[in-house]
Amino acid sequence: MSILDKVISAVTTSESEENRVEAHQKARSVASAGDWLSMILDHHEWVEQAFAEVRAAGDAASRRQAQKNLGVLLNGHSLAEEAVVYPALVRIGKHASAEMAYAQQVAAKLQLAALEHFDPMCQDYLDKLEHLEGAVKRHVYEEEHDWYVDLKQQAPPADQQMITQRYGEEFDRYIRGGEDPTDDAASGSRPTHTETL
Repeated sequence: MSILDKVISAVTTSESEENRVEAHQKARSVASAGDWLSMILDHHEWVEQAFAEVRAAGDAASRRQAQKNLGVLLNGHSLAEEAVVYPALVRIGKHASAEMAYAQQVAAKLQLAALEHFDPMCQDYLDKLEHLEGAVKRHVYEEEHDWYVDLKQQAPPADQQMITQRYGEEFDRYIRGGEDPTDDAASGSRPTHTETL
């Protein structure tokens, strides 16, 4: 286990699946169809599915492709949050939450990059993947449990509209390579990423 893995394990508390589901439902209850929060919640679900696809891959090539798809999704999602949502958290006075969110995203990117150095079919790879998934689940829980609910409830309507527009644009810019966005992000259907990979 690397030093980074040890640090992440030490600072990552483990919420129960029930707590995570509760937080997700709480966030869904304050989201509106097609708004920034509903898009983010969809993306969180896609990320969870993408982790399952990496674990389920039966051979090295399939696992690497699933890992690549996970990386595209995680990076597109995180870059959109970093460019739009975390600054909005600061605007409502949640400076510490925004700083923690940025730090967690950096740690996740480092973990994702570390996967490249392991045989995708070995136990060390699966252990690293598990650490990454645990860190992502913790991060998602914090966003859904209170950070994003607070942002949804405290930011004025004009900011809500701007966050929705800009988050969708930033996510689409990364996922689709700057192509004109389709309604995939708003409709909840998961992009395949095959055109951009």
